[in-house]
Amino acid sequence: MEPALDRIGEPWGSRVPHGRHRSWPARVDTFLAEGVEPAMVQEWVQAASILHSDGDAMDIAVIDGRMVGVRGRATDRVNRGRLGPKDLFGWQANASPDRLTRPLVREDGRLVESDWDTAMSRVVARSRELLRERGPGSLGFYTSGQLFLEEYYTLAVLARAGIGTNHLDGNTRLCTSTAAEALKESFGCDGQPGSYDDIDHADVIALFGHNIAETQPVQWMRVLDRLEGTEPPRLLCVDPRPTQVARRAAVHLAPRVGTNVALLNALLHEIIRTDRVDHAYVEAHTVGYEELAARVKDCTPGWAAGICDVPVSRIEEAAELLGSADRLLSTVLQGFYQSNQATAAAVQVNNLHLVRGMLGRPGAGVLQMNGQPTAQNTRECGANGDLPGFRNWQNDAHVAELAEVWNVEPGSIPHYAPPTHALQMFRYAEQGSIRMLWVSGTNPAVSLPELARVRSILAQERLFVVVQDLFLTETAQLADVVLPAATWGEKTGTFTNADRTVHLSDKAVDPPGRARPDLDIFLDYAARMDFRDKDGGPLISWQDPESAFEAWKRCSAGRPCDYSGLTYAKLRGAGGVQWPVGPQAPEGTERLYTRGISWARPETCESYGKDLVTGAANSEDMYRVLNPDGKAMIKAAGYVPAHEEPDEQYPFQLTTGRTLYHFHTRTKTGRAPQLNGAAPDVWVEISESDARAQDLAEGDLVEVRSPRGALRGRLRVTGLRPGLLFVPFHYGYWDTPAGSGPDATTPGRAANETTITAWDPASKQPLFKTAAAALTLVERGDGKQAPAPTTAASAPVGSAAVRSTAGGVDARVSQAGDTSWDEPGGDR
Repeated sequence: MEPALDRIGEPWGSRVPHGRHRSWPARVDTFLAEGVEPAMVQEWVQAASILHSDGDAMDIAVIDGRMVGVRGRATDRVNRGRLGPKDLFGWQANASPDRLTRPLVREDGRLVESDWDTAMSRVVARSRELLRERGPGSLGFYTSGQLFLEEYYTLAVLARAGIGTNHLDGNTRLCTSTAAEALKESFGCDGQPGSYDDIDHADVIALFGHNIAETQPVQWMRVLDRLEGTEPPRLLCVDPRPTQVARRAAVHLAPRVGTNVALLNALLHEIIRTDRVDHAYVEAHTVGYEELAARVKDCTPGWAAGICDVPVSRIEEAAELLGSADRLLSTVLQGFYQSNQATAAAVQVNNLHLVRGMLGRPGAGVLQMNGQPTAQNTRECGANGDLPGFRNWQNDAHVAELAEVWNVEPGSIPHYAPPTHALQMFRYAEQGSIRMLWVSGTNPAVSLPELARVRSILAQERLFVVVQDLFLTETAQLADVVLPAATWGEKTGTFTNADRTVHLSDKAVDPPGRARPDLDIFLDYAARMDFRDKDGGPLISWQDPESAFEAWKRCSAGRPCDYSGLTYAKLRGAGGVQWPVGPQAPEGTERLYTRGISWARPETCESYGKDLVTGAANSEDMYRVLNPDGKAMIKAAGYVPAHEEPDEQYPFQLTTGRTLYHFHTRTKTGRAPQLNGAAPDVWVEISESDARAQDLAEGDLVEVRSPRGALRGRLRVTGLRPGLLFVPFHYGYWDTPAGSGPDATTPGRAANETTITAWDPASKQPLFKTAAAALTLVERGDGKQAPAPTTAASAPVGSAAVRSTAGGVDARVSQAGDTSWDEPGGDR
């Protein structure tokens, strides 16, 4: 057992170096409530992390029906016992005294406590009224990336086959719809080609807009351990902020926000010019190479340097790094997904791997990362823009197959148009065609762009809003009915991480008061609505998580995301297992595309693709001409400037993002004292040169204003690229006097007061990182510090990342495990 570490100040813990092609040694992280010793724990209950997309396996410590801590699971393939700060401390939010424990209904303009029968009767009565008077298109469902697979699948069945609405989407639209779209554009189907284990084998790891140290901290621990071992990988970082990845990178490119396609086209130009192309792989497994070569022929590093504001020499160094790699692993996240030309940029990363033949081997893969713990399940189950099982809504045979699974007529499943994406749903609500919106497990009154507009939509008298959540969020305060939900640790279900690893999370304790699991709420609604199949039987026949999982297995069987070989018993025994798991792979599948491309044939593909610049959908006939043999598709795209550029009135670019210690809108992490103490309030980051030019200093209170709204925060001067401002998006109003939004006495502090209502044409993901803004001084800081962490990308200028604090709260964590090293020396 090693001495306890402060895991706020040292968020990635101690190092256990390991060399290339070796297994990652275990290190078990444990945090128990004050006064609790391991011997006092009565039960350890299997679970996995719900506060990021990594899927870190853990056990929940229980004493007398209470959660009292967590520990990492050493045998699990994802984390080998390690836990990040949100894993270690976030569970404490479950016991917050302000949890919702009874349903609320709106009476005379106020939300008042009620009972389940009254609340559900109102929801059902409004549903039936709208179906009778306006039809299924008047109902919309907006869900989360934090429910369980069984819950998404049930929601998809009741919405698509029960109600018959096309209006079902998740807040995963905001974080990973570009990941799904990029995979469909290149491989015909969703599903990560690579595996986290590729970190152990790659000699070059390229991170494109992916601040892995803060968004997937456990996998950053894995990279750090490789960097301290033998044959360490070389890192390429593409990020405008001075992240931990940037500090450790062999090459760091900090391009102007919105120019990712120009940069990638220059890198591809150099790969092709220097003939680092695997021509045999391209010929055997791809189509479209000639178009790409022609498109990037004139995209020289000099051309891109003028657009991206990056030195020519650095672009050339990056291309050399990519071109000389023996095994290249690339990861992509929000810096690409939420920026201008999101899908086009992410697809170019896929193109790098296709032209270099870097797929299907240990260390050679691409991870189009997810941002939320169960985002993959939203996509698999058809709750985020596609039909369940990665079926193609344009393929009548796929619709008929799904109808057979559900025992309904194919015509009852809406497929006249693509499923409605989130921002379009809110537009329909604004226009009045959607009259009921059911929001489950998400907080759009903080997380969507242009919040003044979002609040005005949710507050409409004609819109009946149902919110299903743990707390009285900013969104719940605007609802007509609020349903108290159980959360992780209080219910059982499965979920899948970003590299296709399925975990089972068991119930450890009872939910507070009369809160119910989301699955139970959806099943209750379906029963009250009396949804029937074509033979008159119940449309939804399952009654608990395990029977729901068995139903999902039947839906997924034979599809790319095949779960048919999994059971709850297997997941309890083996821990995380990567899909597909079926007759051909009974123990799971570590990597996809090891023997060519699997799911791109016209008969089987999930999508016929889109134009990357306009978003126009291809027809089946167009797809058959382009890709009759089902190969990977190399898709080229030209650079197009962003919609909103800085001008004299709004001279800065504005980007938003995450911090290590919080998740989404802080509904959980803001109630964990160690996490909230590390980052208690919003801040604004600026470069040193811009601060000097504006006569601003660390801690000054400033206002950031865009054409849509404004926020205020203390200034942090960092190594950010000049001309850019950064604001974390986590902070809303639930812990301010205003409650649900800014007012005359409470200025805005939510980043999304300022962001633009615009989305990528292909993935429909909002462009949170493409806005213009002005910055003005409100008051001098007089020595105050910004409430920003000092451990990662927000570290003050001129310093290495230094130790942060948890606001005086004990954040010490025990660590134990294999500390053998592959070479002497290094930093423990």
